[in-house]
Amino acid sequence: MSFLNKRNLLSFLIVILIFLAFGGGFFYGQQQCKVCPPQEIDFSLFWEAYNELESKYVETGKLNQKTVVYGAISGLTESLDDPYTVFMEPENTKRFMEDVQGQFEGVGMEIGVRDRQLQVISPLPETPAEKAGLKGGDKILKVDGESTSEMTIDEAVNKIRGSKGSVVTLTVARESWQKSKDIDITRGVIDIPSLEWYLVDQNGEKTKEGEVAYLRLYHFSEKARKDFREAALSILNSPAKKIVLDLRGNPGGYLEVSQYIAGWFLEDGKTVTIEHFGEEREDDTYKAKGNSMLKDYPIIVLLNQGSASASEILAGALRDQREIKIVGKKSFGKGSVQELVKLSDKSSLKITVAKWLTPNGSLIQDKGIEPDVEVDIPDEIEEGEDPQLDKAIEILTKQESN
Repeated sequence: MSFLNKRNLLSFLIVILIFLAFGGGFFYGQQQCKVCPPQEIDFSLFWEAYNELESKYVETGKLNQKTVVYGAISGLTESLDDPYTVFMEPENTKRFMEDVQGQFEGVGMEIGVRDRQLQVISPLPETPAEKAGLKGGDKILKVDGESTSEMTIDEAVNKIRGSKGSVVTLTVARESWQKSKDIDITRGVIDIPSLEWYLVDQNGEKTKEGEVAYLRLYHFSEKARKDFREAALSILNSPAKKIVLDLRGNPGGYLEVSQYIAGWFLEDGKTVTIEHFGEEREDDTYKAKGNSMLKDYPIIVLLNQGSASASEILAGALRDQREIKIVGKKSFGKGSVQELVKLSDKSSLKITVAKWLTPNGSLIQDKGIEPDVEVDIPDEIEEGEDPQLDKAIEILTKQESN
């Protein structure tokens, strides 16, 4: 199957490069390797180029064995033209693992690539990035004066991250601006939040007697599983008869958590998402598993440009399976699946292995989820105003509870 062959091919290339680089010689075909690449792959051109560089490059000290191996693997991933398939050296791998644990030092935002341009997916709430005014969809042109045009996502992350109290300057472009701006951001300790919820009335005002539960998910972290359960049980025991599920600015997280939350809104066994590996391997289907205790509540989902990955999966599942309406703006379109493969020297490969589809088979990657009702939020808006939430509540109030 093509998926397995591709993964084996990557492994073979890495093994042979490391073996040749550290085996005491640079003459392809003369080493007795234990694992060799397929015969149709000819590395002679690579070694021809290496020998020319070794003999002629003015700064020969830059050409060392580890540089050769890391550069070759990086070139291999870059040749796939996929911003989410990357090679990470040991230090970058360590930082990545710290990020997924939920606390790190930096500015507090998710970034991605669209149309070959580095962009902000979403700033996390109460972080330096949000306080500096960054928004989903902002284009990051430079980091500390260095152009991002040739940066991978992980390179950009490493440059933007830094110790608490230090400053990073981002050159940012926004559609509503006539020209780009330099924004100085003081880094801090970032704690990724989980969720919040409260009751609102028909005007969107907080009240203990409101019939609409406003539930905002900030991230699909492992903590969100427990927090969502507690929130859902509280909603069930409240006067709420309807729910606004706010996924705006939610950059994603764990698929399993999104699947778990879907199980509260969908009947058990309903498809949440389809993992599509390509034409020559059978798709995997992820189904709702849970108590379905919120399946009879009328719901409106809020999305914007900062909604990505697991947020798009959940929103797509609710629309396809329950015809739930989505209000806001089109989501980011991050619908690919990455697998982290740790290598022997603590470096790693992050490999795109599949793409997510909604239950009806719609591709999420690069397309996003289109809202049923599009509502803009102007750059200049008074504190407390939220046209998208207002529209969601307006639609809900016209629906009758089951």
